[in-house]
Amino acid sequence: MQVLKTKRGLLWAWLIAMVVGGILVWGTAHDAALYRDPIMQVTSVETGKATKETDDFHNIDSQTKQVLSGKILNGKYRGQRLTVNNVYSYSRAMDQKYHVGSQLFVVVHDRNGQHLTATAKDSKRDTTLVFMVWLVVALLLLIMQFSGFMAFLSVAANGVLFFLAIVLNGSTQGAQVLWIFGSLAVVFAALTLWLVIGANRQMVITLATTLGGTAFSIIVALLVFHMTHERGMYYESMQYVTQLPRPLFLAETLLGSLGAVMDESTDIISSLFALKRERPELSANQVFKSGRQIGSTIMGPLINVLFFIFVADTFPMAMLYLKNGNSWGYTFSMNMSMGVVQSLISGIGIVLAVPLASFLASRFMDKKKVTA
Repeated sequence: MQVLKTKRGLLWAWLIAMVVGGILVWGTAHDAALYRDPIMQVTSVETGKATKETDDFHNIDSQTKQVLSGKILNGKYRGQRLTVNNVYSYSRAMDQKYHVGSQLFVVVHDRNGQHLTATAKDSKRDTTLVFMVWLVVALLLLIMQFSGFMAFLSVAANGVLFFLAIVLNGSTQGAQVLWIFGSLAVVFAALTLWLVIGANRQMVITLATTLGGTAFSIIVALLVFHMTHERGMYYESMQYVTQLPRPLFLAETLLGSLGAVMDESTDIISSLFALKRERPELSANQVFKSGRQIGSTIMGPLINVLFFIFVADTFPMAMLYLKNGNSWGYTFSMNMSMGVVQSLISGIGIVLAVPLASFLASRFMDKKKVTA
């Protein structure tokens, strides 16, 4: 009977999640009235023939012209029909292709009450964004249940704190960026671990390991920078930076290293606590050795994950540089060098976190009784 109730409750949970998701998707597809900019829904599309183009570096692309017909969904032009010309390329680097049913922001050109014309501005993406957010949250709640809710709550809280930190950094003109985001890193770690693990000894040890490993990695990086006089650090390659790039780079590296070290520390210490619960007779030295073995297993995949993230982030721009006649050396310097440095600093934090987590867990874990 208890199993039946559990299955019935799970079925109802999935049903409610589907209904909520459907309402959210439908609502965002019909929320044009909430926007100030005119939104046009495409009702018909006429697509022309593609024409090939070649630039000075022999890069080949093609462009296609579309004639979009539709009607305005909001504002003073609501209900009026328009025809918009759109040109998209095969690469879709700076443009996009529209289909029947697409909603797009347009700039309306009013010719003194004559026939309206418009220019396509951008696609309306809130429906897709809301659907993806709903899908993530629904899976977290349905599969992980309370743990998933706490994980989502930690992400939401950290997002609010990050936004406030950006606002504070803007109000100080970037003069205190390292102090602001350094303090934010401590708050991030404490809040996340408190929500996910709870206020207990395991949380305190994990927090100490996370902050210690991150601090050690930044200290090692600063020492290397000092000894090498920062040769090879191309701060000018940081795009769209309107304040001093060096403190901003260190703040960015600090937050990135924090995430990697926290991930590893949580896995090692939670595994050691579970091991201690199963075998309370283990000595501190045995727990320390077990922690090092667990860390050596986690360390390799985690460093590779950082490398894959780095490659995914720099790959498109690197290909663009190479396709436009730049050398491998210049492409690496302008696109990859700073990311490599960040990955190395995070890797140092990952390596240092293994003995640190093992030592703290073996020495400060409750010797008599381990609780979650």
